[in-house]
Order: sequence, then structure tokens, then C-alpha cells
Amino acid sequence: MALIFRTLVWLTTASLVLATIGVLIVYYLASRSLPEYDNTVPVSGLTADVEILRDNSGVPHIFSTSDRDAFFALGYAHAQDRLWQMTLMRRTAQGRLSELFGTRTVETDKLLRRLDIYPRAVQSVAAQDARTLDALESYAAGVNARISEINRDSLGRGAPEFFVFNAPLAPWQPADSLALVKLMALQLSSHLREEVLRARTSLLLPDENRLADILPDIPGAGVAALPEYAQLVPGTSGETQFAQGGPDPLFWPVAPRGLAGASNAWAADETRSATGSTLMANDPHLQFTAPATWYLARLQLSSGGVIGATIPGIPAVMAGRSDAIAWGLTSSYLDDQDLFIEELNPDNREQYRTPDGFKNFVTRRSIIEIKDSEPVTLTLRWTDNGPVLPGTQFDLATITPPDHVTALSWTALSPRDTSMSAAIALMYATSLEDALAVSKAFVAPSQNLTVIDGDSIAMKLVGAMPRRDAGHQSQGRLPSLGWRSENRWQGVFPDDSNPVFLNPTGGIVGNTNNKTVDRPFPLHVSFDWGDSQRVMRWQGLMQGREVHTRDSFIEAQLDTVSVTARALLPLIGADLWFTGEAAPDGTPERLRQRALDLLANWNGEMNEHMPEPLLYSAWLRALQERLIRDDLGPLASEFTRVEPLFIERVYRDVDGASAWCNVIRSAIDETCTDIARLALDDALVWISENWGTSLESLRWGDAHQATHDHPVLGEVPILRYFTNIRQSTSGGDHTLMRGRGAGEGPNPFLNVHGAAYRGVYDFADPDSSVFILSTGQSGHFLSRHYDDLGTLWRRGEYIPMSLDVDLARAASVGATRLVRE
Repeated sequence: MALIFRTLVWLTTASLVLATIGVLIVYYLASRSLPEYDNTVPVSGLTADVEILRDNSGVPHIFSTSDRDAFFALGYAHAQDRLWQMTLMRRTAQGRLSELFGTRTVETDKLLRRLDIYPRAVQSVAAQDARTLDALESYAAGVNARISEINRDSLGRGAPEFFVFNAPLAPWQPADSLALVKLMALQLSSHLREEVLRARTSLLLPDENRLADILPDIPGAGVAALPEYAQLVPGTSGETQFAQGGPDPLFWPVAPRGLAGASNAWAADETRSATGSTLMANDPHLQFTAPATWYLARLQLSSGGVIGATIPGIPAVMAGRSDAIAWGLTSSYLDDQDLFIEELNPDNREQYRTPDGFKNFVTRRSIIEIKDSEPVTLTLRWTDNGPVLPGTQFDLATITPPDHVTALSWTALSPRDTSMSAAIALMYATSLEDALAVSKAFVAPSQNLTVIDGDSIAMKLVGAMPRRDAGHQSQGRLPSLGWRSENRWQGVFPDDSNPVFLNPTGGIVGNTNNKTVDRPFPLHVSFDWGDSQRVMRWQGLMQGREVHTRDSFIEAQLDTVSVTARALLPLIGADLWFTGEAAPDGTPERLRQRALDLLANWNGEMNEHMPEPLLYSAWLRALQERLIRDDLGPLASEFTRVEPLFIERVYRDVDGASAWCNVIRSAIDETCTDIARLALDDALVWISENWGTSLESLRWGDAHQATHDHPVLGEVPILRYFTNIRQSTSGGDHTLMRGRGAGEGPNPFLNVHGAAYRGVYDFADPDSSVFILSTGQSGHFLSRHYDDLGTLWRRGEYIPMSLDVDLARAASVGATRLVRE
């Protein structure tokens, strides 16, 4: 017995020792890739020595004697902190993820190959102006200098992820940066999926009023009724297919519906500013990841200092300020994508129909190498309208007739995309007028560019606007016949057709992804917009005071009041509040009464510490599900988030919309009050099962956690506790401090999409401008800068956005000197 005991003790001790040694080895290898910020590094490619001074938040301040060297140092700093993120984004754009991740990413690679993103980026290099080419080449040289240093000094392969997914690291090229811009355009796109969904829904709902309920136009001047999709595309029928492709593949670059581009930006001129100078606030919204998409940086250029948010892999400050101007971005929702139904030649399936007869597809073979599997060879096909996409992607098979294929037209597929030149030129702009002039070079993604200088404010839609024929069959809202000449794009509109708002008499411009113009087709910009709710709260806050300050702009940026809740709750609960008899504790009726009492006294603030936001959100979600499930069947699963305009139309009975309340398959006629009561009970059952029956103790923030998950290590046991960043957050789908819910899964209210960057700029005192990230500067989970800014972000705090050198040096974490070899 004693021998067995001693043996067990020895085995346990040995196991613990071996485990400890293993952990120490892993830690040592991982920590080798932590960058040394206080260091002198000899590199080749510089014209003079450069200093990269990192302040106490890890923000690099780059000082050089030439612009070439400044971009070189930015590339070096990006590679120090975010090399894995840059590599992953490049592989995504190239369609080469499967070389690392095997069969899980084959469908993602297939999509990127078919779209031809990377070859188009290579072609676009020649379209850039000389200054941009210089910046791209210098930036690439800086990235490669860091890669050479890693290889030379055995610095842990540059990031811990490279130990798990081992593959040769190719040198960075100028085309890589352009490909990342196109990848961002794809991630911000939404109209492809909207066209497919509208087509599928129209096949189920031939009544145009019911289609207008579930896919409503933003209120304003009406849009002419669309023809039925079945009339547009011969061969489709009213019995739509429901073959579901399942969840999106790993690293799928097209955001789910409702999670494409979003953002806020607003500006005030000197007449609406307490300080007599201009103000601006901007918070671009993207899907949350760890690390965040954005990276803060400051460059000292020949035109002066520039500071703000960059994207690792791209040598430009995308949103920020210089000494002369400040600029911010919001998604414009420009309709820059169209799907075309292409008819195959029945005698030769390698041809498709055009206005002039049948024509051969442009084809090319592409081989996808797959880890631990045989390679896959794709035949890429293009029509005059764009690349052909398979029916297995985006549910295209459900709307494509037999003997037809679907092609995509999209402005980002231009081989002469000069968006990078525009982004670089913005950093050199010396006035608002100069900024608007250089913005003409933007192609994709289209954005609303908000700009201020010391005297003026403006907002302009930038990017190429497709020119459609006034006789287009669907006005770009549905897939259309590719061989009809009136459906095909006729180039793009000149830049002076893009809406611009310059120095308005009211003194304030802004955008929350709302409808900005009401122009007739084809100059309409879009029929589908990203917001109809936040803009109402923004208008109230902007007009609620005569003049604004930096602090009032911050207050608006962090506002968590839902005008949607304030408007919808009185509608859906009109016949439920203060009705019925008192019910005993423990009964469903009593639970419902408690929930109604809480909501009756709620002001609509989506505060993380309160129970009412969870009760409201669960009720609205259950209500929409009950309203649409019997009418749409499996297609109801596409509407995963509450559509406020739909709920309002139903409960105001706009054009007979209350018909949604009656359950088709039920023998009785349900009223909207019945459905509201049943939905509230559904919500309370769900809450009780997941969060308990003590309604007063519920916390919205427990359900509404911001999910900054690592895209690779975030699902790995144990490691996910080190790499994923979860934060209790306020806000919701329709608040200015937007926190978009996941819409599906065990917890549909997880905050997955919001302002990963916030900036507020004050030209009365530019160095009092502030900014913040939702995670930290570093992509290395062992670095203290991996999540340090996230704590401030969650609390609604900021860090100084200053070009003052002394302030940057105060309590800095190190200075890296790049010296010429």
C-alpha cells in the first residue's frame, strides 16, 4: 500500500513538474514575440534615422525627417503590434486561408477567388498617384524590416498564433494594402444580401403592402411600387425554396444582415459651438474582435502632424485630425452592388446571353491549396456584369431559375481603384475645400465623409455611384435580367452628383447611417438605409441646446436612450397595462404584471445595470417572431433582429398591417393585443430559464456583453480565457451608443457590433481632442496593451489625442529608434 502511495505521489509530482515546464516553455516562446519598445534597431531602406515614441497607452508617435521614413515606421509599428492580424486579413483577401485552416475555410477562399479581389488590387497599384505609390512602397518596406528582424533575432515568429498555424510569411507588397481596402469594402457591403432577401420574401408575399411591412422603406417621399419578382425573372415561382446553407463559413468576410457598416458622425460650426470654433465627433461601427480592427497612431509628415485611427496593413489615418482639418467616416449605404440573372446558352453552357446575343464567359482556373487535403481547382467565370457566384452562396439557388447563373456588379471590383490615393491625400489636406477636392478619388467602400477645419463643416458622400438607367426593371432592389440593356450599369455618375452638405444654415451636419437625401431614382443613393431610429435621438440632442462643447458631443456619443423603446412600448402594451385582476405570486400572470410594472416606469435608457432593457428586448424579439413565423415559415429565421418600422406598421395598422397578428393556421382570429400578451409570456419564460425569475435583479449588461473575441484562439479551451475580452455594456440596437445584438444563438443579445473607435475633435483647442479603442493597441494577449484601453472604453472614457511631443514623452513606455544599416 505504501509503495502504491509513493508511486502515486511521484507520478503526481512528475506530472505537475512536467506541466509547469510545459507552461514555462509555452510562455517563453510566446513572450519572445512581445515587441521591445525601448530599443535601437538597425534596418535597411531608411533615408535617415526615425524615432517611434510610444505613449503610456501604447500609441506610436512617429518622428522622421521625410514622409517616406514616416510611412516606413508606421509599417514597422503595425507589424510589431498586429502582424498576425495583418497576415490573416491578407490571406483572406488573397483567398489563401485554407493553407492554414484546412477545409473549414474553403468556402471563404472560393468566394474571394471568384470576386478576384487580390488580382484587382494588383491592377490598382498602377492607378495610384506618385505620392501614394511612395507611401505604399515605404510602408511595405517597414513591415518587411520587422519581419526580417523577427527572423534574424528569433523573436517568437512575430506572434504566438504563428506557432499554432505555421506557414511561411511572405514579404509585404503594396498590393496587399490595396487588397485590404477592398476587403473592408466587402465587409461593409450589404446590398447583395438585401437583394436576395427581398427577392425571396417577395415570392412568399405577393401582396406589396405586406412586403412593405416587413421590408419597409424609410419614411419620407414614397418609392414607386416594384413589380413582383416572379414577373421579372421567368422560371421562378411563388413557392420559394428553403435550402439553407447553414452558418457562414469560418472568416466569412460578408457581414450577416444588420451587421454591415454603421457609424455616427456629426459636426458643429462656430455659430453652434460654445468656444466659437468647430467641433466634430465620429465613432465608426464594426464587428468586435480582439484586437480591434483599428489601431491608433500619430505621424509627423511634411504637411504637419496627423493622428487618429489606422487599420494595420493600410498606411493611412482613416479617421482623425491634422493641424488643419479633422475627418470622420460613416457608412453611406450607397447601393453599389447589383445582382444579375444571366441566361445560359442551351446549346453551349460556356456562353451567356447579352443584348447582342450569346457570348463566351471570361474564364480562368484557380487552385486552392488546402492543409491536410487535396487541392481544389476552381473555374472562375465572369460576364460583362461581373463575377459569377454559385447558387450555394448567399442562398442564390433559391432565386435563380434553372439554366441561369447569377453575376455581381460592384464598384469595388474596379481595377483602377484610387481610394488609397484619396485616403493618403486627406492626410495632407490643408483646408476643408482641399479635403473635399481630393475625396473625388474615393471609389469603394462608399462612405459619408464628415470634415471640419477651423471655420467650416461639411459632409459628403464619397465613392463611385453606379449609373443605372431610369428604365431599370427593379431599380437595383431585386436581381434583374443581365441581358436587358436597361438593367446594365452605364458607368458611374460624376463626382458632382454625390450629395454634399456644406456649411448649412443650421450650423450642424451629421449622420447615423440614416436616409440623407430623397432624390428620385437613379440619383436616389439607396432605397435601403442603416438607421431610422438613432437619428431621431440625435436630432433631439443636437437641437436641445443652442451651442455645443466637446463634452456635449461626448455625451451624445455615449447616449443610451432608446427612442424606439419609448415609441413602441406604448403601442404594443396599450391594452395590457393596468388591466386584469391581481394574481398570486408564482403564477405566469403575476410575473407578467411585475414585468409590465417595471416597463411602465422606465424611461427607455438601455443602462447595463437595469432590468428593463432585457425585458423590453426579449419582449420585442418574441413579438416579432410570433408575428412573422406563420407567414414566412423558415424564411423568418432571416429576420433575426427587431425591425422597429415593421412593429410600428403592424400596431398602427398601416395599410392593413395588423393582418400579421392573425395566425393563419389558427381557427380563431387573434388580435394584436393577444399576440403582445403571448409574446410577453414567451419572453418571460426565456428570461426565467436563462436569467431567473427575480425580474428586479436582472442586469441588461449580463446579457449585453461586448464580445471582443479572438478570431482564431477565441474557441480554443483555456486559451480563450486569455484571448477573449468580454465587457458588460449599456446601449442597444437603436441607441446612439450602439451595441448591436448577435440576433441568434443561446444569447441573442450579446453585443457584437459597435464603436470600436471613438474620436471627438475640438478646433478651439485641438490638443484637447480625445479618442479611444475598444481593446488595446497590441494584438499580443500577453501584452498589457492587449486590453488596457478597453477598460476606459467601457466606462465611456477617452485618452488625449494630442500632437504635443512633450505630452507624448510624459510617462512613455519606450522609444524605438530605427537606424540606417
